Parts: sequence; structure tokens; C-alpha cells
Amino acid sequence: MRATKRRALGQHFLRDAGIARAIVDLVAPTAADLVIEIGPGEGALTGELARRAGRVVALEVDRGLVERLRARFPSVEVVEADARAWEYGAIARPREGRVLVAGNLPYSVGKPILAALVAARTAIDEMALMLQREVAERVAAPPGSKTYGSLSVLSQLYCDVRLALRVPPGAFRPPPAVESGVLHVRVRPAPRVPLADESRFRAVVQAAFGQRRKTLANALARGLGLPLEVVRRTATTTGVDPGRRAETLTILEFAELARRL
Repeated sequence: MRATKRRALGQHFLRDAGIARAIVDLVAPTAADLVIEIGPGEGALTGELARRAGRVVALEVDRGLVERLRARFPSVEVVEADARAWEYGAIARPREGRVLVAGNLPYSVGKPILAALVAARTAIDEMALMLQREVAERVAAPPGSKTYGSLSVLSQLYCDVRLALRVPPGAFRPPPAVESGVLHVRVRPAPRVPLADESRFRAVVQAAFGQRRKTLANALARGLGLPLEVVRRTATTTGVDPGRRAETLTILEFAELARRL
């Protein structure tokens, strides 16, 4: 693949072996575990995963890299696939081990890949994911922070998330213009709060953050197509001040709003 096309995919290849080990250490694969690697690139994580995991399936969209990876790591199942659309739930789980995901997600498609992984959460136990630091911080952000948003809420509803590592541009070839962050993600056995209707919850969260500068009531009324007074009354009944901003609400408060609206 030409360099220009690789740049279009947001490919920056990890070259720091110490950081590669630190990423793999977050999920600590054993011989009982299956690891799905996303975006192996030139194999910085692949070798470490192959040494420690029982089975490694690597998803790579670049056909030229697929051929080189297969030659270099014969024990790894290298699949030419788009990680945004791959069927994670179709892979056979190990009898006694875990299903882990590790990878350096391309900046250009990091968020949709993360969304696909959260959607496939019942097939996954734990993840170590490198993204653009700004995106990683948003995923792990707590309520009340400037970076807290729908990505934070919809990820943390199903997963325990922490920003585990910060990675400087010099760890990559070619160096990106921004820093990277590595998320350690553990899938929860059940959503953080019980939901009567998950699609309704998602719609409320996305509407609330759709116009961050507006008050919660105004954002929800506009985003959901509801009368402003109905939203204000419902929020007040729920115990939420309708004049607050979306970034101040907890996941539990969003769940109560979704249930009552």
C-alpha cells in the first residue's frame, strides 16, 4: 500500500517494544486465553501476544501487511478484515480462558471500532486499546469534566474504563501530530444501571449532548422533539435540575430521565 493511502487510514506503527509490553501487560494473556488483535500493522504487539496467549487472531485491513504478518508470525491467524464490521461474537470462546482484545486503533476509525467492540461486549472480557489521547480521555472521563460526553456515558454504561498509559508521538513510525492514550477496559457482567429500553437511553444521552451549550431541558426538547415544558417537568420530577448541562449528569440520572420521558 502506498504511503499516502496508509496516512489516509491513520496508520502510525508502534515501534517501542517497552510500550508494546506495557500494553499487553494490561490484559496479561495466558495460554488459556484467546486474543483478538486489531490493527497489528508491522507486528509490534503481535509477537508479544503470540508468546503469551493460547490463540491470537489479528485483524488487518491492509492486504500487503496481511501477507507480511502471516510470513512473520505463522502461529497467528491473520485475517484481512475491517474491525468496524467483523463479527466478534462469531468466534469460538476458549473453554476456560478469556476473550481479550488488544490493538493500536487507527485514528481515523478509532471511535467506530470502539463502538463496535462495546456493541459486541457479550463476546469480550477485557481490552487494551490505544487511541488518540483526546479520544481516550473522552471515553474515560467522569461526570463534570469538560471531556465527558455521550462516548463516555455509552462506554461506561457497559464497561469499567481507565486511561492506563500515555504514549508520546516518538513511539511511532511515522510520529503522529498528537499523543496517544491506552485504555484498559473491563466489560461488566451487566449494565452499570438497569435500563428498561437501551435504545431510548441512547437517544436521550445523544440528544442531551447534541447541543452541549444549551441547558439540559432545551437540548432534550430539541433533540427528542418534545415540548419544553414536558421535559422541564419530567426532569424536575426525576430530581434533576432542568437548568443543568448534560456533562454534569451521572449515568444513573440519564437512566432515570430516559425511563420517565
